[in-house]
Amino acid sequence: MIKEEVKKKLEGKIKEWFEKNPRRIYITIDKKDLKEVAKILHKDLGMRLSTVTGIDNEKNFELIYHFGKDQTGELFNLRVFIEDKANPEIDSLVSLFNSTEWIEREIKEMLGVNFKGHPDLRHLLLDKDWPEEEYPLRKDYPLKKGYPQDE
Repeated sequence: MIKEEVKKKLEGKIKEWFEKNPRRIYITIDKKDLKEVAKILHKDLGMRLSTVTGIDNEKNFELIYHFGKDQTGELFNLRVFIEDKANPEIDSLVSLFNSTEWIEREIKEMLGVNFKGHPDLRHLLLDKDWPEEEYPLRKDYPLKKGYPQDE
């Protein structure tokens, strides 16, 4: 069974294992292990990285790397927490997955997470004149007058 293979291959790297349902597993790992674990899931276990989700949890940032095992329909979601909100940083996965280039750019400009080793972190969605150090998906981002929730 693939779950048992994942547990064996990631032995010593798993901080928490949570099965939301039989085909959706959340695995919390340390951010220093991200590249190694992603490589194991992809190269050794034949999984595909579909996307990355970035979340501001107020006390930390959470990145979830969604890996799928297409043959079984199982989803393995790597959870990584970045505790340093003043200088949020994590290794880029662009060297392993070209497909992460745009999602890392999006997370950088919307949450301010720096991806070490990323070749091009210029804006992707926001205007090129958007102010530096203003990240619209952070919980502490001030809402501007005129938003529906201000009425």
